[in-house]
Amino acid sequence: MKKILVIGCMLLFGATLQAQEGFNVGINLGLPVGDASDFSSFSLGVDANHLWNVAESLDVGVATGFTNAFGKTFEILGQDFDAEDVQFIPIAAAGRYHVTDKFRAGADIGYAIGINDGNDGGFYYRPILAYGINQSFEVNFSYTGISLDGFTWSTISLGFMVNL
Repeated sequence: MKKILVIGCMLLFGATLQAQEGFNVGINLGLPVGDASDFSSFSLGVDANHLWNVAESLDVGVATGFTNAFGKTFEILGQDFDAEDVQFIPIAAAGRYHVTDKFRAGADIGYAIGINDGNDGGFYYRPILAYGINQSFEVNFSYTGISLDGFTWSTISLGFMVNL
């Protein structure tokens, strides 16, 4: 039984190394679109995911991070008012399909926890297109949508990921 367990662990470890998947961290810069652009000027976030290779061209796993959307300043009757920053921590399932050796397409789907006051969070979805610069670095483009009470908080983002 111990031999089977050791062989199974070695195969799992070897498959992980062969697929060159695992833990990834990164940053992104986003521009609010739609309803979000009324309250925010830009967003800055960090991303983390752990992916496992489950088929020749398919990786699945979990994703999280933190995003802060910086509030705009409004002028109303000569007075300046600052909109609050909006913050989320997404908890999601992640999937990536390797279209080619360099290009991947995928999505994160889950729930975004609202951090700032009055932000209850909501359903989170993030389609992603990624280009692998080399084995360690990738650039990605994504759309993030978070369904809140009565509207969707949306951004388009450019990100940079490091594969650890």
